[in-house]
Amino acid sequence: MEGAESPQLLSVRRATPSDLDSIMVVIDAARAIMRATGNLTQWPVGYPSRTTIEHDIASGNFYIICDANGAAQGCFALISGPDPTYARIEGEWLNNKPYGVIHRLASKGEQRGVADACLDFCLAQKDVIRIDTHADNRPMLRWLKKRGFTHCGVIHIADGSPREAFMLDRSHE
Repeated sequence: MEGAESPQLLSVRRATPSDLDSIMVVIDAARAIMRATGNLTQWPVGYPSRTTIEHDIASGNFYIICDANGAAQGCFALISGPDPTYARIEGEWLNNKPYGVIHRLASKGEQRGVADACLDFCLAQKDVIRIDTHADNRPMLRWLKKRGFTHCGVIHIADGSPREAFMLDRSHE
């Protein structure tokens, strides 16, 4: 892979404030996909909020995944750890190496390969990736297994809700 392109001609670029409306459309579509696949409580309406995404963009941590025509197909935050949410885990992380965290990964569901483009981009930046998801997010759980993530345990987000926590370490490859 060269740069941030995937075989499906998806590209990843840092989001700008002018992308905010397109990002919110992606997030709303992803929420609808979650509901349609039985994930009824993750990402309640209003989360992630515009304010959260604006903060991610201002921090330089938010990315947009575009198709060959430049249209937004997905988005995500890549944040360098340590992440306070991951400080306590019911289970055990594979190691304590420096890591990046993928948060707020979303796809419109119109094009295959969005999550793969995200991960390929993130692995070009960081050798170790952590991510969490809701136990009812079956499509994400399948994808994490397919891409070689190890289930490490359960973490709890700010409101106390549990999330399945995963890690991928490519530092030895």
